[in-house]
Amino acid sequence: MKIEEMVPSKGWMLPYTLFLSNLTKSTIMLRNYLKIALRNLRSQRSYTLLNIVGLSVGLAGGLLIFLFLRHHLSTDRHHANYDRIFRIDTDLYLDDGSIEYNPEGPLPMAQVLRTQYPQVDQAAFLMMIREMTVSVKRPNRAEPLRFREHNHTGFVEPEWFDILTYAWLQGNPKTALSQPNSVVLTESWAKRYFGETNPIGQIITLDNKTNVTVTGVLAEPPATTDTDISLFVSIATLKQHDPEFDQTDWGFLNSTNRLYLTLHDPNSVSSMEQTFPALSKKHYGENAKYFRFHAQPMREFHYDTAREGGSIRASLLWSLGVIGVLLILAACINFINLATAQAFRRGKEVGIRKTLGSSRAQLVSQFFLETALIIGAASLLALVMVLVLLPYFTDWVQVKLSLRFDGLTLAFMALLLVCVVLLAGGYPSMLLSGVSPWAALRGVLAGASTGSRMGRGFTVRRILVVTQFVVCQALIIGALVVTNQIRYIQQANLGFRKDNVMVVNIPNKKTATQDAFRQRLLQYPDIQSVSFNHLSPSSKLIYAGSFKFNGKADWELYPVRDRLADANYLETYGLSLVAGRNIMPSDTIREYLINETLLHQLGFRDPKKVLGKTMMYYLSPVPLPIVGVVKDFHQKSLREPIGPCFIASYADRYGQAGIRISGKNYVQTLQHVQETWQQLYPNEVFEHEFLDEQVARLYETETLVSRLINIFTGIAILICCLGLYGLVSHAVVQRSKEIGIRKVLGASIASIVGLLSKDFLMLVLIALAVAIPLAWYTMNRWLQDFAYKVDIEWWVFALAGLLAITIALLTTFFQSIKAALMNPVKSLRSE
Repeated sequence: MKIEEMVPSKGWMLPYTLFLSNLTKSTIMLRNYLKIALRNLRSQRSYTLLNIVGLSVGLAGGLLIFLFLRHHLSTDRHHANYDRIFRIDTDLYLDDGSIEYNPEGPLPMAQVLRTQYPQVDQAAFLMMIREMTVSVKRPNRAEPLRFREHNHTGFVEPEWFDILTYAWLQGNPKTALSQPNSVVLTESWAKRYFGETNPIGQIITLDNKTNVTVTGVLAEPPATTDTDISLFVSIATLKQHDPEFDQTDWGFLNSTNRLYLTLHDPNSVSSMEQTFPALSKKHYGENAKYFRFHAQPMREFHYDTAREGGSIRASLLWSLGVIGVLLILAACINFINLATAQAFRRGKEVGIRKTLGSSRAQLVSQFFLETALIIGAASLLALVMVLVLLPYFTDWVQVKLSLRFDGLTLAFMALLLVCVVLLAGGYPSMLLSGVSPWAALRGVLAGASTGSRMGRGFTVRRILVVTQFVVCQALIIGALVVTNQIRYIQQANLGFRKDNVMVVNIPNKKTATQDAFRQRLLQYPDIQSVSFNHLSPSSKLIYAGSFKFNGKADWELYPVRDRLADANYLETYGLSLVAGRNIMPSDTIREYLINETLLHQLGFRDPKKVLGKTMMYYLSPVPLPIVGVVKDFHQKSLREPIGPCFIASYADRYGQAGIRISGKNYVQTLQHVQETWQQLYPNEVFEHEFLDEQVARLYETETLVSRLINIFTGIAILICCLGLYGLVSHAVVQRSKEIGIRKVLGASIASIVGLLSKDFLMLVLIALAVAIPLAWYTMNRWLQDFAYKVDIEWWVFALAGLLAITIALLTTFFQSIKAALMNPVKSLRSE
């Protein structure tokens, strides 16, 4: 073989050399682009600052909405069986055609599902306890520590942990709750009760009567869960804790019951539900027509606000998502408008670069790089804003939010930035790079006709400004309507007096201690009256049942709500009699007061004519007289109409004391109530709240909506102001010579201010005309959820328009005055 054949040809190096050459050129080009971009941004500091601030505010608002939506949309998705978990709901179909949607199922149905339904993998029953006293003995303490727990405790079947996913720190999930008198705690509750002591084997006492042993400890469940139970007691303990409770009773349906199941195949749910009517017929007989079982998938629990436990409507989340998109869109519109306005300053630069050989692709790359730098800086500022504001935002919306830089958050932020770069940078880049060098160098841009590219740019810019103000004014109208409805709720006549009433929980049995408690309280001069009762006039809870009227053989076709209370109920809560008299003191039902709604549904108009008629309710199965009619009062929120209701005494159900106070010495009065309580109920935990606080909790969703729309309306207004300020600034620069000539010819300051403002005010008015029907339709649909609501009157739209015009005038005023006061000599001699 020849030596030449052994030496490799140098041709293989050519592609590698070309690659290095192209890479070097690209690097140099990118470096030059970066230098030019930074120089341009530094030379136009006000333009850069306005864009960065405007975009950062929009991005921060969008990111906050993302975190809020993520929290709600990820609720309970940590459960491994999420797609296979269902809940048995029992809906009541009443004779009057109404339906009561309930999230509960009967306890014995769990065993039936486990043993008789092949579609069911597992089923478990949970009975939540609204209030429970937990006592824990500690070393070196004579008296145990006592805790009053609310809504986070319950009796549960051991199969519960086969359905839902929990991380066990101690104990065996298969055996921890298999025996009576066993309890499982979450880690935080175990530390609260026992400190750093190992909780396994420790004993706690429930309601001062039932001892249970800790057999397991769970890690804290995620904040995104609706099944936030922290103390699980074995269902076998229920027989000892409440001997009267019948675990075989299919009629025990309570809003605290939950019956969960997993299916082998989620698609088999319809075949399972087809057998439910027969199951209902078997256990309810002729009453089966009222009870309809329904298997609801877990993905619907959180958003089903028609049933207790539903947290937020899906429509509200969708609305917030739209608002987030609109905020980001408004920020992008700012950028587009300011960038196109910059075309007048950069026209000659574009012309020279094109004349020297720059291609359109190179110019587009340059402008996209500048856009990316601005958006990058805005993104960093937005992150800082979110980190600073998130704790305040979390407290305000009462949701535990956190900014975690996990895959989903990073993917959202990356997608958001790409979309913003393309949206904000696309149109300005194509517009500026498409200018002909001849027009740019001759300065034709400054006076382009509407038929030119820049003329079309002006048209697009006006459309964008109008779009921006449509968003802003629609949010303003929405905020005004929500605020007006909230004010109406706060000021509405509820039919009772909610101020200066303290509500204190008491042991749920009639004893002589109750009478002593009342007598001691009434001896204090600032306590006016005391009433023992089951529920306050307005409550999230509703207890209702069937009744017979005036000796009829048949039950009435609709249920009646009850308010079980003593004879001081009317005085304490400020209810008004319209006919008859108050009930007499009694421990059992002896007579009834009915409300006006029940009066009318019974067919009476004159309240005096119903007096002496009889009623029979399931708690007292004998006819008893109606002795009075009370003025209607709201038993639930203003979302629902007032229902038929009666008031009667029934001491075994009293669980709270309503205490009307003078309102003069709150601290001293509260201290007296607490001291009296502790003397008479030494084994109980004293808790209190005021009636107006209870009523306010009925409107947590409305308060949340109000806060959210106010926040994001403020953000939208700020974005609009920044954009408008930038546009006015550039309009002043563009028309500086015209302003100078007008001043020389005698134009007044007011005329110049009007000249600069009228075009923008016209756009605001056009936006108002577009926003009004959109906002009216949206808010009218929102108000349909209320039985009692405000009307959307003309002044709402007038006020929104006035606010928008005022904001526009204030935004343009400073720059307009500055231009009007400028020396015309400077503007006329400038190039």
